[in-house]
Amino acid sequence: MAVLTARHDLLRRRLERFTRSLPGLGPGDDVRALHIARVASRRLRELLPVLQLDNELTHKLSRRLRKVTKRLGTVRELDVLHLLIDELRESGRHDQAALARIADEVGRERGLARQKLLGRKQQLAELKQIARKLDRAADTLELLGETSPPKHGHPRGWRWALDARIAHRAASLSDASRRAGALFLAERLHTVRIAIKKLRYALELSAEVAGNRTTPELRTLKRAQELLGRLHDLQVLMNRIRQVQASLVPPNLAVWRELDALVTTLENKCRLLHARYMRDRAAIDAIAERLVAQTSRASVRAAGTAARADPKRTAV
Repeated sequence: MAVLTARHDLLRRRLERFTRSLPGLGPGDDVRALHIARVASRRLRELLPVLQLDNELTHKLSRRLRKVTKRLGTVRELDVLHLLIDELRESGRHDQAALARIADEVGRERGLARQKLLGRKQQLAELKQIARKLDRAADTLELLGETSPPKHGHPRGWRWALDARIAHRAASLSDASRRAGALFLAERLHTVRIAIKKLRYALELSAEVAGNRTTPELRTLKRAQELLGRLHDLQVLMNRIRQVQASLVPPNLAVWRELDALVTTLENKCRLLHARYMRDRAAIDAIAERLVAQTSRASVRAAGTAARADPKRTAV
């Protein structure tokens, strides 16, 4: 029988991934460290609300982590564009002059963004301060133990809160998928990707609580997230190319045509990815629907358990 994972272990594991990435966020060009830090900050944000820490502490840490995710995301998007352009150039199947022009534009902006975010000591100091606060929160949870209830509620309340969060994330995914429909609408597909990502992170917590590393549902969601992530990256690159087209001074018809041909190629790639997503969409929708129903049943059982444990709560 798997051993249930405690709250402080969940927090420490995610915090360890976050703190391990911090040395790579100094001056330099460590793309991987920045990506790990950003993903770790998202996973910490998903965990904090269900730990049942002090409300004010949870709010402050969540707000600061949200800012961290956003700041790192600005640079990460430019890193992804840089890597994508290199990938297209190395393939040899695209116009090199057009790619070089886009690479120059992205490279300049990327350099400035990295310098602004990572070239200042106070930025790294702030991240380390957040890590220290989270470490102290983990110490507090370990001292309380899993049998000690929070100030209000049942000792197992945090696990019920996690079930409720999964149900909410699954319902959001079902709604996003329904709104996206079968058409190729970039913004709505991006919303689906974000919903998949949030559900995946919540399900990871549930799997870890049960002592599991992964599940078939998590693998399906991960593949869908990566597929839609690739589609989103290509969309962002196409938007950049169109911006460069519009800003050509003086106007150059030959360059404009080269860039237009590149956009057409990327659009075709996006449509192929969308077709793959549509093939897998039924499985993703089924996961969301099953989780909503499953966690709803668990909530009913939990309410019954709480009522039996504290009959006064049900008294009229």
